[in-house]
Amino acid sequence: MGTLVFITIAIAVLSGLIGERIVNFRKMFLASRELVQNHLPNCVLLKNLEIGSEDITILGNGLAFISSGLKYPGFVNSGLPGKIFSLDMQDPRMKPVELRMPRTFDVESFNPHGISVYTDPNDDTIYLFVVNHPHHNSQIEQFRFVEEDFSLVHLKTITHDLLGSVNDLVATGVDTFYATNDHYYTHEIMKGVVEPLLAQPWSNVVYYTPQDVKVVSDGYYMANGINISPDKSYIYVADVMDHNVHVLERKEDNTLVPVKALALGSMCDNIEVDPESGDLWLGCHPNGWKLLMFDPKSPAGSEVIRIQNIHTDKPGVTQEYADNGEVIIGSTVAAPYRGKVVIGTLFHKAMCCDMK
Repeated sequence: MGTLVFITIAIAVLSGLIGERIVNFRKMFLASRELVQNHLPNCVLLKNLEIGSEDITILGNGLAFISSGLKYPGFVNSGLPGKIFSLDMQDPRMKPVELRMPRTFDVESFNPHGISVYTDPNDDTIYLFVVNHPHHNSQIEQFRFVEEDFSLVHLKTITHDLLGSVNDLVATGVDTFYATNDHYYTHEIMKGVVEPLLAQPWSNVVYYTPQDVKVVSDGYYMANGINISPDKSYIYVADVMDHNVHVLERKEDNTLVPVKALALGSMCDNIEVDPESGDLWLGCHPNGWKLLMFDPKSPAGSEVIRIQNIHTDKPGVTQEYADNGEVIIGSTVAAPYRGKVVIGTLFHKAMCCDMK
């Protein structure tokens, strides 16, 4: 009799725990949030980017780099190999150009995710770092950009046990970068089922050098976008599942010290930083449940959030763009450049708009 009572109590406790986790999981995905249209002026859809533009970064001269064709487990994808595009923001035609990949590179399995660009101050060489998931694994590809013929030279593939589930990265040198791991586990079942159900803050930020790789910040539910302040003193990390962005101070040894976390009320993905104002621009998922359970008759919306004066006591957080899925589905990034902003998506279209 005692054993039966114990089993009954154990089942009740376990059921309650699982139920609580499911409720928390649904809350994290903002299951019921609806959008009011808030469009920017003079928006133009960009050609050649119909299968996604997950991450975008723009150099000071207006040259943008775009990762396209991400195949992420659980979400819609085209099944086509990924590509890298460039876009000249100073060219009025606004036409993305596909970059020519090296012949020796495995193009068929290329699955690009987050990207970052580093320009060597010594000779202006442009290095492109790309998170790649060729076989559902995690690795970083380093390329050199050849502007004369818009091609990429593959320099090396970077792997490490601490880079097990990389989502995004920000380069700080020719051979150094910070990277976010969006999951703790690497096994597909643990990562896709067990970890979301447990809903624990296990993911982290890693700092990489060829000589040393170390975890420099942890305690995130799902660390996603990452970027750096114009003066290189702070790192910004978006926790997509906790609906906030973290500000972390860099130390001389490249460790990170938490400064603050700012609640955003949306599942914000990648972070881009305006090099002149220091404003943060984030592509966000206001209704993650719709994105996960994709229905073309009721698509997920898109949202762009801007953060001004993030280091002050009263940062300004504004919704710069919102769409209910009629124009673009599943925004992941918003990259600003001199009065314009380029909005990319997980698997849908990309567009460029004037700022308000």
